[in-house]
Amino acid sequence: MKSFYSFSVTVVLLSIILNVAQLTAQKAEQPDFTYDLGGKINETTLTQGGTLVIATNDGLAGIKPGVTNPIFNFTDYGRVKPEELFFVPNAPYVMVDQSGFGGISSKKAVIDYMSGKVLFSTESNGWKTVNSCDVIMPENKLVVSGQRRSKEQFANAVAVYDLNTGNQESFFILKGNRIVSGRPLLLKNNILLPTTKEIINIDMNSGNISWEAKVGGVKWMQEDDAGKEVYTFEGTNNGDTKISKISTTGSILWPKEQRVKGGVSHFEILPQGLAVVSDVDNSGKSGIAKLAASRSESKIAFLSAANGEDLWDKAPKTKGYVQHFYIMDDGILFGIYEGGINKISFDGNTLFKKPLKTGENIQVMAETPQGLIYITDSDANIVNLQSGDQVWEKPLKYKRADAVSSGFDTKNNRYLISADGELHAIDAKTGESSVLANSKFDGKEAPTGVEVRGQGILLTSDQNIMMLDWDGKQIFHNYYRAPGKSAFGAILAGVTAVATAATAMAAYNAANQNRNKLGQYTDRGENYADLGSGMAMASGASVAEMLKRFKATSATKNDRFILAKLDDGVGLVKVNKDSGLVTKEIVLKDKKPEYIVDEIGGVLYYQASNSIIYVYDLKK
Repeated sequence: MKSFYSFSVTVVLLSIILNVAQLTAQKAEQPDFTYDLGGKINETTLTQGGTLVIATNDGLAGIKPGVTNPIFNFTDYGRVKPEELFFVPNAPYVMVDQSGFGGISSKKAVIDYMSGKVLFSTESNGWKTVNSCDVIMPENKLVVSGQRRSKEQFANAVAVYDLNTGNQESFFILKGNRIVSGRPLLLKNNILLPTTKEIINIDMNSGNISWEAKVGGVKWMQEDDAGKEVYTFEGTNNGDTKISKISTTGSILWPKEQRVKGGVSHFEILPQGLAVVSDVDNSGKSGIAKLAASRSESKIAFLSAANGEDLWDKAPKTKGYVQHFYIMDDGILFGIYEGGINKISFDGNTLFKKPLKTGENIQVMAETPQGLIYITDSDANIVNLQSGDQVWEKPLKYKRADAVSSGFDTKNNRYLISADGELHAIDAKTGESSVLANSKFDGKEAPTGVEVRGQGILLTSDQNIMMLDWDGKQIFHNYYRAPGKSAFGAILAGVTAVATAATAMAAYNAANQNRNKLGQYTDRGENYADLGSGMAMASGASVAEMLKRFKATSATKNDRFILAKLDDGVGLVKVNKDSGLVTKEIVLKDKKPEYIVDEIGGVLYYQASNSIIYVYDLKK
């Protein structure tokens, strides 16, 4: 799951003398809420829904802003390690998985971190072992397979639970030593269950198997828009993927399975055929195995929906990994991480006059009224989406920058790109580029944020905040020497990385429908609201509450939070983005405080001791 947002946590040390206005800022050492978790705190995660989930030596707890006590305190499994947690992307659930030998889980629980309810646990539902456990959205169901206690013995079984209530809706015994091999697919009142031997279709009302398809070992499936055909994906021992097609009545529709090199990362069902991107990685191979393997890169194929055969005589060369992949009205647009953008028609013809050369790491590809804007680590331009011709007479080039950030100035109709110590302004109509300001920051930093405000342009980094007027003249610039990396910040970054990898594995491309569409280059902040669009069809109070947060305006949109050395010790200061003045101080009295700022909710979480969390309302 490509796509999830991250919260900004700014860590800085104040090294300037506060002026008179700043000295009048409110001090707030006393927390608004105090939570004693009992056991030693080992890990904290600020979830997409805004609940802070804390792993302790005693178990797992959840803190919700404004609620006096933890909304849940799950201690049934004792200490929960970071690798035993999985936060379901774009859903209000966290899974606890304490797997035993061979990865078979004997202890598994699903917790709604918005309501605090434990919706599922192996013990309370009679499971001896769990082979698979999948949250299916937007149906809001949980499908579990494994060994379940029956009348006489433990049998291989599958159960479906309603995640609004935690109640079991369906239960089936799997006969013939069937073992679930991948992620199930729900189709109205039926469940398509992939096993090591075949795919079986079970009527969830009666529990009867209505048909079987001899396609074994499938890892994930995707249905067409009409809900009448299903594509299946099976990994092979050498890392390749086998693709098959079946009907929702159990008929195998292709004469033979189709193979693509590597693992499938993008899949789109189109009227013209099937667009497939697969990634080959032989970095771990050596010797003869490496020589025999394909080059490490992405492969792009276009298959016939009728029989699975490749429709292109010659696949486009990538010479790297596909970083961006978008379906357009006239073809497929793709960008390569190593550099390069191209567009190919559905019948395999190149639409650009020649592949567009770009710098490495294409951070932005988006539509504008003038064409396609791209921004990389070393260059930027707008190109014609039909021909690939550059719109700006000269592409904006800069040295490979440590940080590149951008924004759009609607008032003056220009693009703003900060790179290599300079803020560049590009006229949206003419494409003319000029250096608006020198944006070199103190502390060997580069701007990581460009924000267009009411009175000018705000540039920010971890330790710097600078406001410029529309002509690029400096209104204020504050630099705060860093006291050292926040341990809490470091933990949060680690959890994010783990969650990203886990999301990619668990989602099985289920979110492909939205991520292959090229978006508009818009003002910052809309991405978070758009993140909730895929949940709109789901029901339930917790989902509704989470959607409200997705669509909410940041409670601290006018403030920047900075760790500073105050008169009474290290603390957090609330800095107004428009004036640069400090409007609130929270003394933490800790040289390296462990904390998280929830900028959407306007809340500071501070670990006051090994077992205690303080919560401060930053909106006051």
